[in-house]
This record gives sequence, C-alpha cells and structure tokens, in this order.
Amino acid sequence: MSEHRVFTMKFSSVYPLYLQKAERKGRTQADVDQIISWLTGYSATELQQQLEQGADFRGFFDSAPAINPKVVLIKGVVCGVRVEEVADPLMQKIRYLDKLIDELAKGKNIEKILRR
Repeated sequence: MSEHRVFTMKFSSVYPLYLQKAERKGRTQADVDQIISWLTGYSATELQQQLEQGADFRGFFDSAPAINPKVVLIKGVVCGVRVEEVADPLMQKIRYLDKLIDELAKGKNIEKILRR
C-alpha cells in the first residue's frame, strides 16, 4: 500500500494556507503559531526552523518535541472524516491540526481551542 501524498507535502507549503484561512476571519499568525505549538510542543524558534528546513508533514510531526496529551479531547469532522476515528497516527495528527485551524477560523475562543 502506498503512502498518502499529504505525508510528503512540505509543511512550509501548507502553513501559509493555514495563515490565510485564519487571517480571513480576523485571527493572527500568533494565534496559528500558538495552536501549532500547543499541539506539537515546538517553540516559536523551533517552528521557524521547521519552516525554513522545508520539513514534510512526516518529518514535522516525527520531530515534534511532544504531542499534547489533550489531543484526545479534539473531536469533530474535517473533510468528512471524524478526527477521533482516523486509524493512521500521522494522518490523525494532521487532521487534529486541520480541526484546530478550522476552530480558530470559525472564531472559537483560543482557550477552548486549546482545551483548557
């Protein structure tokens, strides 16, 4: 079975799309970065390094310092798929990030997005 194409996509090519989606709804790059840091454990400097190095999604998540244990609280549908039911661990992390960005773009309070 071949690997899903999104795994080899450069995170740095998708990151601007996350920003655009959030900014269209009045959110900021700082909000997007905060969500990514919460999910992955990357500091601002480490996130910037990942973007500059051109890491693909697999490398981005494999190098993540610590996936937040509260990800189990992320529920819902992204692209017609329930994120809590995604079988592949890497795809699930990608879907978690998509879901968090969707919540940000929909105007949800950052504290709720970060499951506090």
